Amino acid sequence: MDNTTTDQAVTYESDEAHGGGLHGSSPAAWTAVVIVLVGFTLGAIAMVMGPDWLLFWISAGIAVAGGLVGKVMQLLGFGVKSDDHH
Repeated sequence: MDNTTTDQAVTYESDEAHGGGLHGSSPAAWTAVVIVLVGFTLGAIAMVMGPDWLLFWISAGIAVAGGLVGKVMQLLGFGVKSDDHH
């Protein structure tokens, strides 16, 4: 059973909150997620508006660029290092 009581606050950094480790929570990961989300949102708007194929392919490029930006940021040291998590 769970040993947590109402007077024990579980903080983000505690092991009980997420089993330890960062799980990819880093500036590189968040930046990639935001850029990909913008790309997918624009793609959805493009499909509803017609479809507008030019906007759709631009948004697909933005989504791919988001993954690349996240990887580059990880290589520059803004991501979670592979030996930091299990």
